[in-house]
Amino acid sequence: MDYNRLIDHTLLAPDATEAQIKKLCEEAKQYDFASVCVNPCYVAFCQRELEGSRVNVCTVIGFPLGATSTESKVFEAKQALEDGADEIDMVINVGALKDKRYRYVENEIHRLKKVCGDKVLKVIIEACLLSDEEKVKACELSKAAGADFVKTSTGFSKGGATVHDVELMRKTVGPTMGVKASGGVRSKEEMVAMVKAGATRIGTSHGVELMK
Repeated sequence: MDYNRLIDHTLLAPDATEAQIKKLCEEAKQYDFASVCVNPCYVAFCQRELEGSRVNVCTVIGFPLGATSTESKVFEAKQALEDGADEIDMVINVGALKDKRYRYVENEIHRLKKVCGDKVLKVIIEACLLSDEEKVKACELSKAAGADFVKTSTGFSKGGATVHDVELMRKTVGPTMGVKASGGVRSKEEMVAMVKAGATRIGTSHGVELMK
């Protein structure tokens, strides 16, 4: 398996500099990763750096809390796409999910997918904050709203991807939707375990170490 093509090479640190983002892009081109995943302010820069490669530019919306308004997320996504983003990773409103405001959660995802069109939309459910029942519901709502992927974590909360969560998410969304394991995947063994559990994308800041 070409594990490199599963990796979203990630740098979302608040103190990331342009030089570090440039290095991220160079590494992504060298290893032919699926994408670089960066904060929205670096989308246009990455698009220029990656021109001529098949590495996509992925960015995050409503990140990392998911607690901004739907309108804010829609605006942020539109801007990111105008700047050249190929993939959007949005954070759900976790509080709304816990309040069982399912129509709100589904509508928000649907509106983001409408903005994305044929671009990839991944929905970060922040599994470490959810019960298994809530994880299942978040995945069902994401699928119903037309998202392309569900994603375990931001990597900025109290936990990252687990094999259990990936298995549960894969079981819920079925065989055709993407599942992204993100947060804490630092070794080849962990990556292989996530893929066996059903992950079709790996979000990690350790992509180069994983390839070595």
